[in-house]
Amino acid sequence: MKDIPAADYAGFTGQFIAGQWADGHAGTVLRDTNPYDDSLLTEITQADIGDLDRAFAAAQTAQRDWALSLPATRAEIFHRAREILDRRRDEVIGWLIRESGSTRMKAETELGALRAGMTEAASMPYLMHGAILPVDRPGKEARVYRKPVGVIGVISPWNFPLHLSNRSVAPALALGNAVVLKPASDTPVTGGLLLARIYEEAGLPPGLLNVVVGAGAAIGDAFCAHPVPRVISFTGSTAVGQRIARTAAAATRIKRLGLELGGNAPLVVLEDADLDIAVQAAVAGRFFHQGQICMSTNRIIVAEAIHDDFLAAFSEAVRGLRHGDPAHPETMIGPLCNDMQLRSVSGLIAAARDAGFRQCVGGRIEGRVVPPHVFAGVPNDAALAQTEIFGPVAPVIAARDEAEALRMANDTEYGLSSAVITRNEARGLAFARRIEAGMTHINDITIHDYPHVMFGGEKNSGLGRFNGNWIIEEFTTDHLITIQR
Repeated sequence: MKDIPAADYAGFTGQFIAGQWADGHAGTVLRDTNPYDDSLLTEITQADIGDLDRAFAAAQTAQRDWALSLPATRAEIFHRAREILDRRRDEVIGWLIRESGSTRMKAETELGALRAGMTEAASMPYLMHGAILPVDRPGKEARVYRKPVGVIGVISPWNFPLHLSNRSVAPALALGNAVVLKPASDTPVTGGLLLARIYEEAGLPPGLLNVVVGAGAAIGDAFCAHPVPRVISFTGSTAVGQRIARTAAAATRIKRLGLELGGNAPLVVLEDADLDIAVQAAVAGRFFHQGQICMSTNRIIVAEAIHDDFLAAFSEAVRGLRHGDPAHPETMIGPLCNDMQLRSVSGLIAAARDAGFRQCVGGRIEGRVVPPHVFAGVPNDAALAQTEIFGPVAPVIAARDEAEALRMANDTEYGLSSAVITRNEARGLAFARRIEAGMTHINDITIHDYPHVMFGGEKNSGLGRFNGNWIIEEFTTDHLITIQR
């Protein structure tokens, strides 16, 4: 492995295609700014359809030899990338804070998730198992070979940009595929260009990872309809996911879709819950990264028997949360990522006040920093409860009993994550199995994503599964070969 230079990475001003850093050809420039103070981070010349075509062509060409590479060759890339990440830890954390509005705690958490994802990816080249099957014919044998699908198109979001890009990129590359990655326009560096630089330095051959930075309106549909990628892996809103599904369905070549979409995670606190555990889970699950996580606790459903005690303790804990400059090590709540999010969250707060919900905690919005808000007396069918808030606002909902709590938890179009707090493990397990969600956590927060553990949702929260053996299924295909002796 070559020596890692002391200087920070620089030159994030264009595209990364076929192993080359070059300007895009759209004729427009994306100003990448800090959401906390609006300082300019870089200016990026954006991609057009021609750049997109070149990226997919480079990926298709490079993938042919990569698919035949030894497992150790692919695994070594991720070992090197992890070493680079360790050495550049402060640089990467700095970029996450400046570009995505991450608090230092969140940036460190994301860095840990990225590192774990690279570690898991290093094992995947050895997990592409085939099968030999008996056939009812003398001298005949059926073999099933597992192989990469080819080229995978990845569209990633701005909230956990490095991790949620790498969650698809690393397994795809480890399994012998090539990737074209389109990061969110709010986080073009941490969502794509920075990751490409890390893998480039780790020795990934040119063309296997290409990053195109461009407006969704300009290249989004073409990205999903392009004939080269066999899989489109998208993480983002349900509305955009539905558009991607329609666009991909109309493409000339049928594609697989991996869609990790919106959520409306309920945290259910039953009457036998440990109050301290419930409060801690609610605070962390709702306010980590300003609530801008698909798995965030979007609704807190509390049994009437302990509702008032919970509300008092929860409100007191929330009042103690520091908000403001995300670079300060004690800040829990930093800025929202962009003005669209700010308008949405401030509108929900105003509507909650107009509806007469009791505001237990609040404060004045400064710039894009929204102080934590807590509202009580919120019906489960209110807009505040049924909307994916993606901001530091917590609706607390009272439930008469366990049956009503379960009905409320399931009364949503989403089904990503969920949690239940109870002292009775068997009761918690029985309750969890009746929640209509891809993931449920007992006596814990709603936010969990381990690289070897299944991740995915039900209903309008998505299609397909991430991580471990599940992502191997998504990013590979089976080839039957029979032999007649």
